[in-house]
Amino acid sequence: MSLSSISALSPLDGRYAAKLSALRPIMSEQGYMHRRVQVEITWFIALSDAGFAEFPALSEGARTYLHGLVSNFSEADAEAIKEIEKTTNHDVKAVEYWIKAKFDGRPELQKASEFVHFACTSEDINNTSHALQIRVGRDMVVLPALDRITLKLREMAHQFADVPMLSRTHGQTASPTTVGKEIANVLVRLQKAVDNIANVKTLGKMNGAVGNYNAHLSAWPDFDWEAFAKNVIESPEPKGLGLTFQPYSIQIEPHDYMAELFDAVARANTILIDFSRDIWGYVSLGYFKQRLKAGEIGSSTMPHKVNPIDFENAEGNLGLANAILKHLSEKLPVSRWQRDLTDSTVLRNIGVALGYATLAYTSLMTGLNKLELNEERLQEDLDHAWEVLAEPIQTVMRRYGVQGAYEKLKEVTRGKTVQAADLHKLISGLEIPQADKDRLLAMTPASYIGKAAELARRV
Repeated sequence: MSLSSISALSPLDGRYAAKLSALRPIMSEQGYMHRRVQVEITWFIALSDAGFAEFPALSEGARTYLHGLVSNFSEADAEAIKEIEKTTNHDVKAVEYWIKAKFDGRPELQKASEFVHFACTSEDINNTSHALQIRVGRDMVVLPALDRITLKLREMAHQFADVPMLSRTHGQTASPTTVGKEIANVLVRLQKAVDNIANVKTLGKMNGAVGNYNAHLSAWPDFDWEAFAKNVIESPEPKGLGLTFQPYSIQIEPHDYMAELFDAVARANTILIDFSRDIWGYVSLGYFKQRLKAGEIGSSTMPHKVNPIDFENAEGNLGLANAILKHLSEKLPVSRWQRDLTDSTVLRNIGVALGYATLAYTSLMTGLNKLELNEERLQEDLDHAWEVLAEPIQTVMRRYGVQGAYEKLKEVTRGKTVQAADLHKLISGLEIPQADKDRLLAMTPASYIGKAAELARRV
């Protein structure tokens, strides 16, 4: 069977392939190879500037050519590396050989070819490549997708700040809120989670087979290899890699920052699962309608249905993302002694985790953009929930020392269908100041919203 979108084992590369076109060049194996080439070339050029007599500084022409190998890296280049790997059975060595092959016909580079991958262990290349992939995937795909959601939520919070809505604690009628305030609650949580994702520093190390610069010092014992490695890792691209230096490691970078990042993404996803379920419920209650799409079918047998499929897809894919992210964050920081290989195959699934998350963000945005508020339905529920005013009435009664305030309201309202007249009769007989009595008599479920509107507009 030929590999195509319809024969792909993963739906990320099959059914949903088009929705992940921005992530694929970054997190695919081709993207991984691309970053490996970038790291090798950056290290090679930096070595030429280290002042070693055996490796003089490269000419501008050579530098331009080498940077071109990175900037012009293509699918054909990735395929060529894979072809070399068939012989080496080692993916990093295949990258090294591919770069050296690109030196053919260029005497300056051929003469210095043994400085490609000089003193490096494969993990020096791999850990920095993964860090570059993660940084770009986060900054160019994940964060922009989450930013679009936060912008939409802020827009909705402000737009619906004054629209009253019946709350439901434990699924039962409760003190009213506004639609905008409930959106604001989610926005504030999500923004904090997004900030946590953005603030995780991506780390890299280039310190050899067990983190001690053993090979480096065997070649040049008096050279400050730690300072050199830090400069390569932390200098902005293209001179360096633009990462944060990790000074202590075994053969692999410890991956603690990855766990921190994946946990942060999972936290944002959990907030969005909660939100997706709430919106699903509000659609079910009729608080939101969904704009129709021509030709779309909600049910194969029930023509009337307009299902909240975007929120269901978002919830499902957020759950898949979190299942993988949780395993990544628990497994990756654990390595036997100075190195085992269990992280290698797991790391190749970072793109899968971020792929499901990105797919979910897209579905959620699609769903949010379809929503239309049904204010008539919201008002209908409020008009049938006069019992929620038992709270403000008994609270004012308590202010003025009316004994048994809670119990009096409980007797009138608990488990009963409450009408405005029932409450007005009770209020009229209270021994409280007339101004407060008038205020309670004027109150309706729709007006009893506290600071909800103000809080919604504040975000």
